[in-house]
Amino acid sequence: MNSRIRNLKAYPMDRLVKAKEELKAAGKKIYDFGTGDPKEPTAEFIRRALIEAVPEVSQYPTVKGRKDLRETIANWFKNRFGVELDPELEVIPTAGSKEAIFHFPLVFIDTDTEKRRVIYGTPAYPVYERGTLFAGGEPYPVELRYEDSFLLRLDRVPRSILEETAIVWINYPHNPTGAVAPLSYLEETYGICREYEIILCSDECYTEIYFERPPHSLLEVGKEGAVVFHSLSKRSGMTGYRSGFVAGDREIVQTYLKYRSSFGVASPDFIQQAARAAWSDEEHVKERRQIFKEKRDIFVKFFKELGLEFLYPEATFYFWVKLPEGISSEEYALHLLSYGIVISPGEFFGKGGEGSFRIALVPTLKECQEAVKVWKIAHKEFMEKKR
Repeated sequence: MNSRIRNLKAYPMDRLVKAKEELKAAGKKIYDFGTGDPKEPTAEFIRRALIEAVPEVSQYPTVKGRKDLRETIANWFKNRFGVELDPELEVIPTAGSKEAIFHFPLVFIDTDTEKRRVIYGTPAYPVYERGTLFAGGEPYPVELRYEDSFLLRLDRVPRSILEETAIVWINYPHNPTGAVAPLSYLEETYGICREYEIILCSDECYTEIYFERPPHSLLEVGKEGAVVFHSLSKRSGMTGYRSGFVAGDREIVQTYLKYRSSFGVASPDFIQQAARAAWSDEEHVKERRQIFKEKRDIFVKFFKELGLEFLYPEATFYFWVKLPEGISSEEYALHLLSYGIVISPGEFFGKGGEGSFRIALVPTLKECQEAVKVWKIAHKEFMEKKR
């Protein structure tokens, strides 16, 4: 077995799946705020586009993807962020963002040189670390702090480390905390990466789930040395479709395209047709944002009633919640499980997650309203035991 990955713990969400299976077997009503997979239906016109595109004769899709999909993505990006993308050279459709994020270091880390570090913030989406390790790179997690609004501060990373860094990952709006980055932060981070000839990768899968101001894209700052990753999973409720795209610096994008055929990740043609329909419409996204806002407002009120500190969600459908000093988030999560409430302990997301937990606004609006009543009882019991 690959010695670099032998000591990795099970993928955090796999542990949640096992816990949920045990609850189901016991006949328990489950309120699942764990994995970020909302229950809202995929829009009917997207489903119809997929069904109508299923061919009589099935043939291999190309890694480069359909021209009309790349053109639709480029048009959406221009309308949303004001950035021109060449659909021929600067866009690749992907089988979701996760596989693209995971595979990227396999192409761009040269293990025969000293420049093989990968910087990312923690707590974090686990794939930044895992993709680095599978590629033979050296992970360099930087602990994100509440007082810095969970922004990854490259200006505090030693010069010697930056000189050995091949890739920096940023993720705003942020999973798991929901933090949003201002344009000035993107400009500063981009400038540092250009100075040290580092590829700056921006995971932007949550830019379309927001409640006040639309978040920015890294490509608004510059394309050279920059790559962004987007997905329809959250924006359009298409988690099971596995559809997204990579865009940015044309030299990097074309190099990545050259080797992606080795990974076997070409998106099926009928998925691409559904994706084209999704990227062409904004109304269904506005409806989803409104639903998530209503759920968010329920939990803003609820956590305030419990007296728990949390980062106010301006974007994403996550809450990052602090527990009182001395309380383990795993202990708290296990207690809630006995009531059928599933949350993600902060430890699941790496260093810096201790003493906090994440909830994903996955259940329906009605289930969220039910859950807070059950949770209130569970929390009261837990705190009484702790006194």
